[in-house]
Amino acid sequence: MYDAVVFDNDGVLVGRTPFDTLREAAWDAFESAGVEDPDLAHVDDVAAGVTPGDLASLCDRYDLDPGEFWTLRDRVASEAQVRDARSGRKTPYDDVDVLREFDAELGVVSSNQQATVDFLLDHFGLDAHFGTAYGREPTIASLSRKKPSPYYIERALEDLEADTALFVGDNESDIEAADNAGVDSAFIRRPHRRDFELSRQPTYEVTDLHDLVSICGRR
Repeated sequence: MYDAVVFDNDGVLVGRTPFDTLREAAWDAFESAGVEDPDLAHVDDVAAGVTPGDLASLCDRYDLDPGEFWTLRDRVASEAQVRDARSGRKTPYDDVDVLREFDAELGVVSSNQQATVDFLLDHFGLDAHFGTAYGREPTIASLSRKKPSPYYIERALEDLEADTALFVGDNESDIEAADNAGVDSAFIRRPHRRDFELSRQPTYEVTDLHDLVSICGRR
């Protein structure tokens, strides 16, 4: 039914990173940049969801270079997630073995760091399933390219030479990104999304990856 199926990574293929891990990494980034006692609200802002404008304001407050600080933050956050994966705090979902059964080219598009995506796919032996995998570069520009921007989805579809595609995610931004890229979407209700109320309608709602095989076709 589709030339390609593209997956978000965290919350879809592997478990989500605990916010505590991201908060601690953000704190470590501030300390490594010479800020010993940052405001906790600013740490939380840097941990997740920061915009280029917010980042510029925060760095101005602490007399930091935004580009250098963001590169540092992304490196520290990636290292923290690697430790979580190695220690068993971040693991794949039980149904990822079904990836081999999809009758379509497969890809990954994540708002996480490229280094983190590459490590997780390799560490858990998932990389062989995918023809392409995109995460963010450690740059401020990447913050404007993450979902709901279609930027990385469009790059993945170009790599996979796909005219028709399905994007699978666990956030409303994933559905919006699929819409912006002009492709269908599937919202996967992993345990952390069982009771989540959507304000945007995906093409499909599924409970696991097996449901997607039924939609997309089996090898």
